[in-house]
Amino acid sequence: MEHQLTIYNTLSRKKELFVPLHAPHVGLYVCGPTVYGDAHLGHARPAITFDILFRYLTHLGYKVRYVRNITDVGHLEHDADEGEDKIAKKARLEKVEPMEVVQHYLIRYHQAMTALNVLPPSIEPHASGHIIEQIELVKEILRNGYAYESQGSVYFDVIKYNRDYRYGKLSGRNLDDVLNTTRELDGQEEKHNPADFALWKRAQPEHIMRWPSPWGEGFPGWHCECTAMGKKYLGAHFDIHGGGMDLIFPHHECEIAQSVASQGDDMVHYWMHNNMITINGQKMGKSYNNFINLDEFFHGTHPLLTQAYSPMTIRFFILQAHYRSTVDFGNEALQAAEKGLARLMDAIAGLERITPAVTSTVDIRSLREKCYEAMNDDLNTPIVIAHLFDAARTVNNLLAGNDTITAADLDELRATFRLFCFDILGLQSVATTNADREEAFARAVDMLLEQRMRAKAAKEWAVSDKIRNDLTALGFEIKDTKEGAEWRLNK
Repeated sequence: MEHQLTIYNTLSRKKELFVPLHAPHVGLYVCGPTVYGDAHLGHARPAITFDILFRYLTHLGYKVRYVRNITDVGHLEHDADEGEDKIAKKARLEKVEPMEVVQHYLIRYHQAMTALNVLPPSIEPHASGHIIEQIELVKEILRNGYAYESQGSVYFDVIKYNRDYRYGKLSGRNLDDVLNTTRELDGQEEKHNPADFALWKRAQPEHIMRWPSPWGEGFPGWHCECTAMGKKYLGAHFDIHGGGMDLIFPHHECEIAQSVASQGDDMVHYWMHNNMITINGQKMGKSYNNFINLDEFFHGTHPLLTQAYSPMTIRFFILQAHYRSTVDFGNEALQAAEKGLARLMDAIAGLERITPAVTSTVDIRSLREKCYEAMNDDLNTPIVIAHLFDAARTVNNLLAGNDTITAADLDELRATFRLFCFDILGLQSVATTNADREEAFARAVDMLLEQRMRAKAAKEWAVSDKIRNDLTALGFEIKDTKEGAEWRLNK
């Protein structure tokens, strides 16, 4: 490959040159959503982060099989092993079938991803559709001696595994720390040790999501799905496993332990994790009353929001920070991102109004390589955006007549903007719909009539009459009422 990508491997804790196991094919697995509620920012960031990776690897010429799972069983309340299944609980409260809950929120998740211009994965497997594969995984771990059956459930023996390998190498934890910080919960008496995690859980009588197994009716532990489905679709060894930083422990740590215990070695070569998000400097959570879903962002309906923000504003804002850094959402920052995105799109539109000259007084030949250099440095999207803003200033100078550019250089500038803005960063020009135009039109008229009312109240009759006469000349019919002024546009 002409351009070599360096990525930060969470496992080695350093940047490494990306070398596919089976070039030009690349296996990419990303933990997808648990579909029991509307998509929120916590879903948006990993989706956008790994969409960028997917786009860039594809652009570099790799044939990427991108697998993003759907968790629709086994994700329990309280922790990974105890409590009620979150989807089953939602179904019980709403008096519907669990798969109705899954289908409803999965449709809404896909709608949000489409709005954010996140490309669909190659394969989107459901945990509930791969129970057989998860049972086979549990059997393999049992055969190898790293699990035990207890009262109809099967648990992973963390202490025994740690003697032969190392539990905690991804998160940097040692087993003593894990044992000291593991909470005592109901049902722990089934385990040999508090740190042991469930591979298969016996279903209680009230549990409505259950499947037959060699150990009785039950359901798989949350951690099993990714290991089983990753192996099914990407093989016993694949290139990249990604997700949010909150999944490093215990989910991805347990995945490593499961894969090693079942097949004797690591399944994944590179582990990648995006950092967390905060809202106004505070961790996002329902208990903080700052949990904002994407639909609320798009329509501005949450009390913490002063306006609606388009999906492209959200995407652009996320890409302005490196994926391994924290992103803090706030109205001022989002408004700044909205203006920045508009400036970038205005510059791209302005490229079509530039008339080529015989000579160039601007140097745009290094722009493409600078953007490639930033992308190759662990997907450094904020640096790419900075280079594109520099190029936008060049466009504005060309439009102002301060500089000139040849036809060949202009074509290169257009192609570079198109490649990095649209193809790789996945941004879209925000098209104005007829409904948007009509709403803006009505607001402008209302604003003028409000100014007229203030002029009347101040007895500035000349100003008041001018506004009315100008609107009438444009075809508006104005009617004064006790509540204010009404208007309509004469056809």
